[in-house]
Amino acid sequence: MLIPLYEMYDNKFYKKSNKSFAQKLRQNMTKAEACLWKYALCAGKMKGYSFKRQRPILNYIADFVCIDLNLVIEVDGYSHFLNEVVEKDKLKDKTLKEAGFVIMRITDDQVLKNMANVILEIEKVIDEIEVHKSPPPAPSKGGHRHNQHS
Repeated sequence: MLIPLYEMYDNKFYKKSNKSFAQKLRQNMTKAEACLWKYALCAGKMKGYSFKRQRPILNYIADFVCIDLNLVIEVDGYSHFLNEVVEKDKLKDKTLKEAGFVIMRITDDQVLKNMANVILEIEKVIDEIEVHKSPPPAPSKGGHRHNQHS
């Protein structure tokens, strides 16, 4: 039986069926993920944007995502350099890009050894996204709703 997409996903491709797995990942973040979260991404620290950690998107769990920017940040440990994992990461990146996300990959070592540079790199990516985002619609003039039945 096929499940309609609107039942599988809501709110930017959030996949409810992966929620419990994502919660477990949030409770067991790697040292690099925990550092990036604490020092760069939590509580609007990154240019005022809100990030979610271990977010189920489509058939994947994104390490970090900013919904407002459609930005996914992946923190890759040593296993991400194994051929099998590299191929899975390529497919994940391709699928998420096709869904409209910008993907940024950084390594554990980058986070743990040079957090200041990682923060600068994330800020650069955000600046690029902001340049290409369309401006919000202009507010309507008058501010009054017109009643069609008057």
